[in-house]
Amino acid sequence: MMRILITADPYIAVPPVHYGGIERVIDVLVGELARRGHDVTLVAHPDSRTAARLIPYGEPPHTGYRIRAKELVQVGSALWNHRGDADVVHSFGRLAALLPILPRRRLPKIQSYQRDGVPWRSVERAVRLAGSSLVFTGCSSSVYRSHSRDGCGGEWRTIFNCVDIATYTPRLSVAPDAPLVFLGRLDPIKGAHDAITIARGAGRRLVIAGNQVTAGPDAGYFEERIAPHIDGVRVCYAGPVDDAQKNQLLGEAAALLMPIGWEEPFGIVMAEACACGTPVIAFARGSVPEVVRDGVNGFSCATVDEAIGAIGSLDRIDRRAVRADCEARFAGSVIADAYESLYQELIDRAGSASAARAFA
Repeated sequence: MMRILITADPYIAVPPVHYGGIERVIDVLVGELARRGHDVTLVAHPDSRTAARLIPYGEPPHTGYRIRAKELVQVGSALWNHRGDADVVHSFGRLAALLPILPRRRLPKIQSYQRDGVPWRSVERAVRLAGSSLVFTGCSSSVYRSHSRDGCGGEWRTIFNCVDIATYTPRLSVAPDAPLVFLGRLDPIKGAHDAITIARGAGRRLVIAGNQVTAGPDAGYFEERIAPHIDGVRVCYAGPVDDAQKNQLLGEAAALLMPIGWEEPFGIVMAEACACGTPVIAFARGSVPEVVRDGVNGFSCATVDEAIGAIGSLDRIDRRAVRADCEARFAGSVIADAYESLYQELIDRAGSASAARAFA
């Protein structure tokens, strides 16, 4: 039994009701670890519903220098106060929150990145403070592969994100006229506009689901580039969806379209679709080449035209094999195995280092 202290950003509850990919991963991981008998503490949003011991924190609306600084103090204080009660600390939140415990080299620490834009200067400073007691994970190697391996960026591992396999029902066949689906946040980099073009080019119906962006420079994206194409027949908008609705939507689809316009570190919706047996047609950016296996669970494409062509090849995909591949690579138990193994490796490493110092 290990004593594991996990931190999350306080912006969305664990698990989320609608949008919140990282929070879903944390929820599945915490549940798996707790079922295995580990003593898990989670520092997260006050509304979190978790099998772990919850330490709530956060200061809505989570914006502004004062509030963000206060939240860092809150999570940093929790880590400091419980430093003697944990065998390993695993941060899914901000690296700066680990600052109070970074110099404690006998306490293993993991910083996980599920986003693009790793703050490499901060990483290098953290490594100088923590030494080998701090290890980093990326949800795909795309998170960190572009960084120069000069030894200053720390030790990195790739551990994919996961889904709760039991939440999704595999559909081994769909209707010949089954629609294509786009599921994600409705902003330009997610590519819903390209999904419309792809579906139209393939002569297929498209269902779009997800949260609209209502603030910032992309607040007008939905009304300007998506809404004009919604006719309720060839293009439908389902709005935000919960887990039950997502299971039905993805399961009844011929394929998930994910024509991303950025280097997305890991689109969890890809794994969710695969859990339903639904293949993925995605642009080959970010984690897509690592997640999508051409002809096995979908097709990785470079252009809209290639994606249109891939739709014509969907009959080559065995939906049973799509689900099996998901179970083998993205099931919560598989990802929990990987983190559990890493926790033990770091705990053993810390013990060996302490023994070496004792006999020095």
